Amino acid sequence: MGYVDYESRGMIGLLQINRPETLNALNSAVLEDLSAALDQVDLSQVRCLIVRGAGEKSFVAGADISQMEKMTREEGEALGKKGNDVFLKLEHFPIPVIAAVNGYALGGGCELSMACDIRICSDNAVFGQPETGIGITPGFGGTQRLARIVGPGMAKQMIYTAKNIRAEEALRIGLVNAVYKPEELMPAVEKMAMQIAANAPIAVRASKKAMNEGIGMCISEAVAIEEKLFGSCFETEDQREGMGAFLEKRKDKEFKNR
Repeated sequence: MGYVDYESRGMIGLLQINRPETLNALNSAVLEDLSAALDQVDLSQVRCLIVRGAGEKSFVAGADISQMEKMTREEGEALGKKGNDVFLKLEHFPIPVIAAVNGYALGGGCELSMACDIRICSDNAVFGQPETGIGITPGFGGTQRLARIVGPGMAKQMIYTAKNIRAEEALRIGLVNAVYKPEELMPAVEKMAMQIAANAPIAVRASKKAMNEGIGMCISEAVAIEEKLFGSCFETEDQREGMGAFLEKRKDKEFKNR
């Protein structure tokens, strides 16, 4: 995986797009490496995944325009499918994924961050979907996820105008969860990842599954999914450990992912 690095730090996984000479721009090779890196994550051990970009300037500055300039319609559709397949894989990854956004998150970079569960950024972060300014639409889920996250009106404004927004505005509209100084970003993200990892992993995964599957359904269908996942937790050792600790007033809990 020449363009994506992966390392495991106990219960936390760290995935890094490593193409800083192009501000971590996405091309076919990067997308393939990203998919391969996700396959490396040991889900029996890792309970939360962090995605970041190499260097101080950029999370992912977008897709590689030099690769796309001469594409045919068919080639454009194929690239869109490749990107969407990888980002759907990330969105439906069994464990929570946090995007640590340092610097530019434009086009495909903004779309990559939106495929993650949570976005935390530095105060120098810049988000945007600038595609209409270069003659195309967002192609890796931007027209769909942005509207779901910030609402249709704001998503349409961002996409139609192709204007970028800074960290403070991203926080105001709900695109990101929190903003930190650059040097504080990774410590804050790692702290959140450890808070997630400290909880019962089966319950966390079930909660993610319930939200991902239910969000597009009517409420009666969505709560039916929740009911089944809620019930399935009562077959786990972690449920017995968690409730036992609560009743015994124990602060120390040992969730074993089973």
